Amino acid sequence: MGTTAGWSRLPVGRREHRQDVVLALVLAAGLAVTTTLSGSAGTYGDDQAAWWVSAAFVVANAAPIAFRRRWPMTVAVVSALAFTATQLLHVPEVLLINFTLFIALYTVGAWCSDRIRAEVVRWVVIGGMFAWLFLAIAFGWAVPSALPERDGSLIPPVIALSLLNVLINVIYFGAAWYAGNRAWASAVARHQLDERTAELAAERERNAAQAVTIERVRIARELHDVVAHHVSLMGVQAGAARRVIGRDPDQATASLGVVEESARTAVEELRRMLGTLRSDEHDTGADQATDGSGEGRRDAPSTEGLGRIRELADAARTAGHPTAFVIVGVERDVPPTVSAVAYRVVQEAVTNVLKHAGPAARADVRVRYLADGVEVEVTDDGRGEAGAGRRVNDATGSGLGHVGMRERVAAVGGRIEIGPRARGGYLVRAWLPTT
Repeated sequence: MGTTAGWSRLPVGRREHRQDVVLALVLAAGLAVTTTLSGSAGTYGDDQAAWWVSAAFVVANAAPIAFRRRWPMTVAVVSALAFTATQLLHVPEVLLINFTLFIALYTVGAWCSDRIRAEVVRWVVIGGMFAWLFLAIAFGWAVPSALPERDGSLIPPVIALSLLNVLINVIYFGAAWYAGNRAWASAVARHQLDERTAELAAERERNAAQAVTIERVRIARELHDVVAHHVSLMGVQAGAARRVIGRDPDQATASLGVVEESARTAVEELRRMLGTLRSDEHDTGADQATDGSGEGRRDAPSTEGLGRIRELADAARTAGHPTAFVIVGVERDVPPTVSAVAYRVVQEAVTNVLKHAGPAARADVRVRYLADGVEVEVTDDGRGEAGAGRRVNDATGSGLGHVGMRERVAAVGGRIEIGPRARGGYLVRAWLPTT
């Protein structure tokens, strides 16, 4: 069997040691009773051992059991010697000492972690017992008058008795061996089950921590998408109002109106997003509705999707950037998650136009409906000093906005291209699958 690496059933606690002591006391009481009764019945006749010898061997057979799980292999050897001496000295006890030896052998198989030594000790004990049995049989055969001959018997009595003794011992020692090994195998299985249970519990904790982290990232991304766009638009319009408030009050009023509308929209979207997050805290897996993509409401962003992209183009145009909006292909329904990702990508790209492309930059927003997906594209010509700096600083796409766009597109199995154009300006193009 080999040694079970890294694990042992021993040592055991005080509770198990108390149980062994109680078992030893019960066996001692039982041995005292059966020895007294067998002695009174004259089991060995005149060859019976003296009472004090019988008392000593009652203790010798029972006492080792109190230490069976502390030193199991030593107890097995001592029990075997006590068993043999009890028989040789004609102590009138032939019943419960069979239980003491059985328990000792069983304990070796059930509790010893060193399986090789456990097998060796049991083989030595059992081999010694069978050697003693065969010697007894041989001496019995040497005395033909030990059993009367019976004419017509199928098997001679001496041979029949010998075979019966061998069979009884095979069953006895085989049962002790098998019971001990089964108890050990069961303990190993329980240990492995406990380990797997602990691993699953640790995995659940890791998954819960990961889920919290993912949720935090999602909230951060939503906040970035909602706040950055509107705040950028408000900043551009506020700056425009400041510059023209003295010479063109009407234009300043219009710009301030855009600021007010952007602020109101940002607050509404934040309120909607927070409402979704609160409802997610109370939803269970069974209560979550699913959309066409098979994802629950928990993953649905707080936007309407492709239908609101035109509003983004209008907002950029209002902010002073000439912006064209074009739909290519036949409009059709797309999965809500894909629609929301498309909106967020365009929103982030338009926000970057407002922040980085320069005050005179022109932008183009396109939505293409393809056979196997939908493609959104935002480009600008990057005119002005801000646009030149943006081409240098954002070429690697390492900003939070770029990371968020890439993660969103990857989550739905799409592709995204972000970077400066050869003829100037900047390009954001994302293809999102719809099938």
